[in-house]
Amino acid sequence: MHPLATSHRRAPYFLPGLLGLIAFILALPLPAADAPAAEPAAIRIGVTGPFTGASSPMGISMREGIRIAAAEINASGGLLGRPLQLLERDDEASNERGARLIQELIDKDRIVAGLGIVNTGVALASQRHYQLARIPVITSVATGSLITRQFLPPEFPDNYVFRVSANDELQARVIVKEAIDRRGLGRLAIFHDATNYGVQGSEDLIAALKERGIAPVAVERFQLRQVDMSALLAQARAAGAEAVLTYGIGPELAYIANDMARMNWRVPIIGSWTLAMSNFIDSAGPHAEGARMPQTFIQDAENPRQQAFLEAWRQSTGLERIPVPPAAAQGYDSMLLLAAAIRQAGSVEGSRIHAALEDLRAPVHGVIMTYRQPFSRTRHETLTLPSQVPLGEVRNGRVVFAYEAERKRAIGLSPPDGGARP
Repeated sequence: MHPLATSHRRAPYFLPGLLGLIAFILALPLPAADAPAAEPAAIRIGVTGPFTGASSPMGISMREGIRIAAAEINASGGLLGRPLQLLERDDEASNERGARLIQELIDKDRIVAGLGIVNTGVALASQRHYQLARIPVITSVATGSLITRQFLPPEFPDNYVFRVSANDELQARVIVKEAIDRRGLGRLAIFHDATNYGVQGSEDLIAALKERGIAPVAVERFQLRQVDMSALLAQARAAGAEAVLTYGIGPELAYIANDMARMNWRVPIIGSWTLAMSNFIDSAGPHAEGARMPQTFIQDAENPRQQAFLEAWRQSTGLERIPVPPAAAQGYDSMLLLAAAIRQAGSVEGSRIHAALEDLRAPVHGVIMTYRQPFSRTRHETLTLPSQVPLGEVRNGRVVFAYEAERKRAIGLSPPDGGARP
């Protein structure tokens, strides 16, 4: 018999079941034609820094720079088809709080990488959590020379800490060059605060002076929130100091400048990059004029990339002035570098992002410079040469380039002396 005949004869037995199945399927609810597709999971990036307190001008500037870069990345489609999500936490410049927040971001919030950290002490106390979790962190602001050297081989096979700011060893060389070579000064006093930042920075200054065969005539240590600097300044003046070299943050630096003016002691103030903080310039007023400091970014720079960043800052914040321009630029660039590594890795897995950071193949066009292979297995600093760090000067209440040649180099009118072109 023909097979179809056999099937036909069996139809009365299975047809009711088939019809029931069809009816069941037709009764299922159909998805709405305009129902949105599920959003891809965001890539979570931890951002920590002091967003309140005396260090907040640095922290807020850095955070806004990171936000601007992340917004630009998200506007262009995100990374790996996923949006970026910044998980921001205020560490209040506290070592203990900073360490706890980063541990929580890793363990509870499942971040894939970290950005930020402003204070050297906070970095040294907390970045071990990134290292142990094998999650990369790009230090946007903190400058202590030890920061990228805590986890070196052979004790640690891989170092997960990278940095875009100018470390204190490098800054010390710029400061000493200004005092000795450009100004011809030999009797120098060092004033530093009692934090890890101030103590280690002063040690870098002493080492840089020793390389030039000079010892400081005085090394004065002060506490955070110490208002009266007159006794320390009197000792330095009695020792014959021709300049004051500083390592501290804005409020205390202003007390130094104001007390020097009250004493009518007119010697140069040359110090670390924090002399550009708004709370130094505003609190010291006319007594801040002429202070000089290393800067990775100065707001009156004029190349197109920097102009675009400044316009993005104005649109994002509604403000013309950046409280601490280097912190903002470094925050922005750190986000771009991390994004480039994630894009190259094609993954959010920590070890793969780490490997990509150590071998970035495509140039990254940042605010401070165009980064061409900025890191390697043995180099986790983007800035390694004094010529990459121009000198700023407080003039008419704002920081400008101290030297015209460095301004031209920063805006691309003359080639840099080594390092990447801005």
